[in-house]
Amino acid sequence: MNLLRNRFHKVFFLSVSLLFLSDFTFAQVSNGTSDTKEKAEAVISKAVQILGGDRYLQIRSQIGRGRFSVIRESAVVSFQTFVDVIVFPDKERTDFKGSGSRTIQANSGITGWVYDGDQQLIKVQNEAQIANFKQSIRSSLDNLLRGYWKGDAEVAYVGRRPATLGKRNEVIKLTYKDGFTVEFEFAADDGLPQKATYKRTNPDGEEIKEEDRYAQFIDVGGIKTPFIVDRLTDGKPSSRINYESIEFNKPIPDSIFAKPANIKDAKKDLKL
Repeated sequence: MNLLRNRFHKVFFLSVSLLFLSDFTFAQVSNGTSDTKEKAEAVISKAVQILGGDRYLQIRSQIGRGRFSVIRESAVVSFQTFVDVIVFPDKERTDFKGSGSRTIQANSGITGWVYDGDQQLIKVQNEAQIANFKQSIRSSLDNLLRGYWKGDAEVAYVGRRPATLGKRNEVIKLTYKDGFTVEFEFAADDGLPQKATYKRTNPDGEEIKEEDRYAQFIDVGGIKTPFIVDRLTDGKPSSRINYESIEFNKPIPDSIFAKPANIKDAKKDLKL
């Protein structure tokens, strides 16, 4: 998820020439015989191996703890601590705390609820909120690498793109039956995941480009996982997830995803 800039005179001319050549090569690869499902699957397989191979594929649950920051004009304007619990492929609960308030969002398949601590309300998620959750799954790295998309989307190899200086990324695309697409980029040298790019429609009906960048991969029990995920919206930093700890395959009771019977139950801290 990175790009290049300008230079002068001969250096500038050389840079432009190289970029033109790389773009021409990219177009050839995108439209040529290498644009195949087999090539895309090879990129996915390489990424799985570097992340832990079978250990990565055998992950069934994940508990992450850390800090979520909102960014505006390149500055952090607010942050909350969080506990995020996932049971793959489609159950997730996130508890946020910050500035004396608490918010919970929980989803299980096509159902979900939200607890608003400021208003002391428990609400069933509406169709738009459920749709946003589904999109977050479809655009996630785990969804791609573990193959949860199979039967609902097609994968294709796109080509190589310039990344950081002197580096290239392998690009593959998931295209879902309803037309929703996600492009994933992986470092061409070692196969490490770099970013996911997709578009969504905001409440005003405007189309927005979202980009999730993965960084600071740390080995947790033989599994490499990104401890930083940056979100860019229309090219500008909008949020950061900074994990402090991640645990895999701990038993997760289904009850934590169920809508609480009352406010008192909603206020209880997760005990995992």
